[in-house]
Amino acid sequence: MSRLFGIPDEWKVNDDNFPTASSHEQRIVEKNVAKYYSYQEDLHLIFRIQLFIRQHLNYLNNSLKKLPQSYQCLDASRPWLVYWILHSLDLLKKTPPEEFKHSIIDFLSRCQSPDGGFGGGPGQIPHLAPTYAAICAVCIVNLKEGYQMINRKALQNFLLSLKTPEGAFRLHDDGEVDVRQAATSYLFLFFTGVYCATVAARLTNIANSELFKDTPEWIARCQTYEGGIGSIPGMEAHSGYSFCGFAALVLLGHEEVIDCQKLLRWTARKQMQFEGGFQGRTNKLVDGCYSFWQGGLFPLLNLVLFMNGDESIDLEEWLFDDVALQEYVLACCQHPKGGCFDKPGKPRDFYHTCYGLSGLSVAQHVGNQYKTKRVVGDPENELNPTHPVYNINPSHVVDMQKYFNVLSPP
Repeated sequence: MSRLFGIPDEWKVNDDNFPTASSHEQRIVEKNVAKYYSYQEDLHLIFRIQLFIRQHLNYLNNSLKKLPQSYQCLDASRPWLVYWILHSLDLLKKTPPEEFKHSIIDFLSRCQSPDGGFGGGPGQIPHLAPTYAAICAVCIVNLKEGYQMINRKALQNFLLSLKTPEGAFRLHDDGEVDVRQAATSYLFLFFTGVYCATVAARLTNIANSELFKDTPEWIARCQTYEGGIGSIPGMEAHSGYSFCGFAALVLLGHEEVIDCQKLLRWTARKQMQFEGGFQGRTNKLVDGCYSFWQGGLFPLLNLVLFMNGDESIDLEEWLFDDVALQEYVLACCQHPKGGCFDKPGKPRDFYHTCYGLSGLSVAQHVGNQYKTKRVVGDPENELNPTHPVYNINPSHVVDMQKYFNVLSPP
């Protein structure tokens, strides 16, 4: 049922007459979301629901050149800003001018440490999270000089230096064995060190038997009784950790160490009935960024379960309501001047723009190999596909791996 033509009252939160702080917040969100859907319902009588392509492009292109002073709090996350903006532009089928691509590579090269890995900015200590973002950005730019800029041997040594005896990865020298880092006062990024290390190693072909020894078993210990994956063993299941943990297992070829059916059930139950988007944890609010962190799990789970002989899996369908997710992103997460936010009433930012559009892309390309398309609203809303493991355009992943896979691991 399309939410553009009304949402049944029975889909609203039911607190059984025992209101809590969580149920109160949920009611506020549902009220705000209903207003956005109601507006789209009126508009839909004349126009199809629209992706604000021109506004998003203006927001992203202007910000790639110069950021306002308010973004100084993200000085330690500058490769992230580059990645979020570049990937969003790529999803919208736009690429920066060739000369600007060279400037991006030059900037990222100045973020690279002589000891391997990348820091949050020039001269900053290397850290796994901006290392992941920088290498993904190099992949999107898709220039040979970008590939050649990466010091593979130093990167391998950097990753090995962060490896812990149990198979996990610290985020930086003498840092925490984390799966989460708080980046700013309003953005919270959820990435496992394992995922960042695995992506960096696979894209640059520096993985060896020592680098990921015991890592799958460590990830398996992070799966909770609910079925999702937590930050470390014993912690609550969270969508960001679940995606990162399972994607890392896919890259390592060891999906069998966790209960995939249990993970699938947990992930499917995180789609909100009223809003259509996903929550990140049990009894939490909907958030546009989980459109990818939860939505991106389904292509991976579909393929793994199918390859394991599960006859109930249809490779032309994801096991969530892709139409409802598209409607939530399009109707409730777009700023009229460009950019996306997590829910009505929140400010726009590059993080939610990147992952909101990424989730929209996953929902549009509902079949494996991106063959089946189901685009809600105007046909012009269709985005480029994104790789469900790397969250990069699949063609860029192929090009980067073609370059590095002919090179021997250092």
